[in-house]
Amino acid sequence: MSTIPIIGGEIDSSQLGRTLMHEHVFVRTPDLQEAWPGFMGFDEEAAVADAHAKLLAIKASGIDTIVDMTAPGLGRQIGPVARAAEGTGLQVIVVTGYYTYTDLPFPMKYNGAGKMFNNDPDDRFLVDLFVRDIEEGIEGTDIRAGVVKCCTDEPGVTPDIERLIRAVGRAHLRTDVPIMTHTHAKSKRGLDQQRILREEGVDLTRVLIGHSNETSDVDYLVEMLDAGSYLGFDRCGLKVDEPLEDQQATLVELCKRGYAGQIVLSQDRHCTTDWFPEELVLAVLPEWRHDFVQTDLVPGLLADGVTQDQVDDMMLRNPEKFFAARSGG
Repeated sequence: MSTIPIIGGEIDSSQLGRTLMHEHVFVRTPDLQEAWPGFMGFDEEAAVADAHAKLLAIKASGIDTIVDMTAPGLGRQIGPVARAAEGTGLQVIVVTGYYTYTDLPFPMKYNGAGKMFNNDPDDRFLVDLFVRDIEEGIEGTDIRAGVVKCCTDEPGVTPDIERLIRAVGRAHLRTDVPIMTHTHAKSKRGLDQQRILREEGVDLTRVLIGHSNETSDVDYLVEMLDAGSYLGFDRCGLKVDEPLEDQQATLVELCKRGYAGQIVLSQDRHCTTDWFPEELVLAVLPEWRHDFVQTDLVPGLLADGVTQDQVDDMMLRNPEKFFAARSGG
């Protein structure tokens, strides 16, 4: 067991309960909101009220904890998230790291004094930013990050993406906070993440490779599982890259092979975003709801022979194990 920071305090890992491991309260485009406040109709007060109602509904559905994977680069604003979560009874873990597929917004490297130099091969300034969020608090608050995040997508490991992954690995090694990732499963980007993190000395059992439900390549998934990592089947209900029935069949197969102890579930669903109108989401992706895992996926898994004990692994015990672990022990 170990202590995990959440909005409003901290909990022991044994108190996580049923957990959705990859969700979002708000997803924003910071540059656009700064240049054109209210871009795409995003109104902070209305968004907080809407998110509060949705978080209440998530809690009422039997979920105890969510991990809000909104890192810098996705418009992280910790104050509105805290206001939305207040009074819901839902435990919210927040993250640090950075969200980008290609380039970091730091064209030059910096030394520890904040001056522009190209002589910092270890990106210490970037690691220090992540560690500050983990050890001191985010955006001047006492809310600390419980996860550090990196991304790879179709563009692959660009020079800046490699910098990011290595900085995330080094922040983990300094703080022992676990790593959770965004990947493009069709192009097997999770293997790149594992390779680079392994080179940095990261124990891969402390890494959760995200969006792994967006492929039916069982061999790829088993390779990552056998290396020790957890997999996030965390875009459940989202059928952009893979039909929902194929996602479910792949998960059933992995459970039959004995891997339920290394898989977690979630939906990667936002409450409010400025990326696209909510009515468009509901029209085009009607299954992509905050309750899809509970009301659609789990009954389907049980009907396909997955046991309730395996479901409890994925929703209850695996999140606890993931957050309770300590490197080297």
